[in-house]
Amino acid sequence: MVRSKHAKMLSKAEKHLAEEALDAPPPRKPRKMKNMDKPWEDESVDHWKDDKFEQGDMKGGALLEESSFAVLFPAYREKYLRETWPQVTSILKAHGISCQLDLVEGSMTVATTRKTWDPYVILKARDLIKLLARSVNLGQAQKVLGDDVACDIIKVGGLCRNKDRFIKRRDRCFSLTDPMFSGMPHPMFPIHHRHLFLIRLLGPNGSTLKAIELLTECYVMVQGNTVSAMGPHKGLKQVRKLVEDCFRNYHPVYHIKAMMIKRELERDPALKTESWDRFLPKFRKGASKRAKKPVVQKKPYTPFPPAPMPRKVDAQIESGEFFLSDEQKLERKAEARAEQQAEGTAASKAKREQRFNAPKEEAAKPRPSASAATAVGKDKRSSTELVASIKDKAKRKKST
Repeated sequence: MVRSKHAKMLSKAEKHLAEEALDAPPPRKPRKMKNMDKPWEDESVDHWKDDKFEQGDMKGGALLEESSFAVLFPAYREKYLRETWPQVTSILKAHGISCQLDLVEGSMTVATTRKTWDPYVILKARDLIKLLARSVNLGQAQKVLGDDVACDIIKVGGLCRNKDRFIKRRDRCFSLTDPMFSGMPHPMFPIHHRHLFLIRLLGPNGSTLKAIELLTECYVMVQGNTVSAMGPHKGLKQVRKLVEDCFRNYHPVYHIKAMMIKRELERDPALKTESWDRFLPKFRKGASKRAKKPVVQKKPYTPFPPAPMPRKVDAQIESGEFFLSDEQKLERKAEARAEQQAEGTAASKAKREQRFNAPKEEAAKPRPSASAATAVGKDKRSSTELVASIKDKAKRKKST
């Protein structure tokens, strides 16, 4: 009976599993795309390469709307811009960009035209006029129109609120009294020396600035309250970090040292997967020792106000001078003047007589005799040794 019951239960379970298998969806077929070759996984293709945008690549034809940018320039740049503006016009005309120089308003304007074949070149033209307004020469500024060159204009006027601290950090490593700033103005600084800043970035004879340009592969221009940089995006990031840290009281030499170390570490393939923190210098900002302020002891609090200062009349009444006549007052003044003159004449007379006083001579010290000096010089033994040697000599004489 028990076996028949177990057999019935097993048959019911099998039926239930068979019904579930019928209701379940059919198994999926293996995906074909999983094992197919993907074109983006081709190792021979450089996916980081930027393809140049040539004329005719814009399939939409002309731009629908006009885009324009205007930039103001300082008065001292007017002469240079007037001379070079025909060249600027010809450079931008090749890209289909129109430009205008307004000397009355002091502005430069660039705008797209129907002939513009690159939609992004208007932003490059805006960067070009920005660099021209910040004293970058045209030969260098026109490089920003290339696809592999970007620019960054760093404003540092508001990085240091305290004006005195700003001037100290500006002039710490390069004095404005240097021959570089005397006589003819330096070509990098056509404006007044009061507007110069970030002298620390320059270093002696511009050596720090040259090192920054070599390591970051960027062109750096210090002008007024701004720093203009041109180059690859990686180098621009390093320049911005360096300039901002310069006003946080970190010297650029530490950044230059770190960049030189990183350049050497990049050549070692074994260190690609390791951390480089142990090789890089660490910035430690130590608190400078300041002079301690003198402790001012507070006076005990009293609810009563201080006593009023006595008047001149009250002081005269106390001394009795108030009741004297004018003649008596004059006599007193004459007596006081005579006493003062007498004291002065006595002091000057004593000072004159000091020149005739003989100076005090020191007592002569007795000189040691020549024999004693030679004996002391020759015999450098201690007192116990001398006593022992004398006793030995006495014993020898007795024995003989």
